[in-house]
Amino acid sequence: MNAFFTSLARGLDDLGRAGGLSSLPALLRAAALLRGLHSQLTLMVGQLHLPPGGRWLDEYMDETARLWDACLAVKLGVAAVERYCAAASCAASALEDWLHDPSPVSTRQVMRAISASRREAMAAEEENRALADTGGHADRAAVAAAGRASPAARDGRARLTGFNGFRGLLYALHNASSLLLLILARGAVSCGGGGGLPCAADGDAGSGGVGFMASIATLQQRMAAEVEEGGGFAPGIGMCEFRCARAALEAARDEVERAAAAGRKCEDGGVKDKVEELKAWLDVLRTGTEGLVCQLDDFLDDIVEGRKELSDLCSH
Repeated sequence: MNAFFTSLARGLDDLGRAGGLSSLPALLRAAALLRGLHSQLTLMVGQLHLPPGGRWLDEYMDETARLWDACLAVKLGVAAVERYCAAASCAASALEDWLHDPSPVSTRQVMRAISASRREAMAAEEENRALADTGGHADRAAVAAAGRASPAARDGRARLTGFNGFRGLLYALHNASSLLLLILARGAVSCGGGGGLPCAADGDAGSGGVGFMASIATLQQRMAAEVEEGGGFAPGIGMCEFRCARAALEAARDEVERAAAAGRKCEDGGVKDKVEELKAWLDVLRTGTEGLVCQLDDFLDDIVEGRKELSDLCSH
């Protein structure tokens, strides 16, 4: 159990030290840590000599159902970003064609492609904002997950040692996963505007728990510092690479407009440089979102397998 708490704390500390919590590398690390913690917990169940059935299994099922709903919501958010990436890639191809043929007809085609990409970006942010605000599988509680007390917490700290310490482990998973899901939601779904960061660390998990609760608090402080450094979260999708790709596309559009208005070709390299920058950001965005979807899919598979494994354990 101490090894679990130590691993949890180390993972949270490493994530906090990496910085840039809205960047795709950080989101990928958060998803990998979320998956790893669940896998460790599932493996430990066989070592705790738990009674067949009973409340511990119900509490595990409730917690994994919460994780399932939240991950589905984040996946939907990432899918909207992927659709924008596809539209922006079409605009990048049109821009490359314009470099070889900067005619009025080609210019109009470029502007239409960029307009389509803009509409896709607006649709993605609107969909993801609704995803964070509406009910059902995508409700804010399922996405952020940091404002809801775990069953063990509701029962009081004294009972966190219940079921040979399993409750304490589940409580640790709940608190850590709440913050990790909040990071994923702010990056891939919607970071919203204003408002403080929910506090997931609302207690201790007994022996071994102090370290991980301190790590959660430190990571929360890192999130708050990034918000303050950036002047607060701007409404919409917080993913850095998504915002950089949008900015690069707008910069390329401005260069095309200036070149077309001046009646000049591309010998100065202004448009070409902007197109190369746009393509670079889109490559990073495409690769990162594909990796994030794979991580989430693997985690959902792990949840299915873990629920089946523990159910079978109890039935035998």
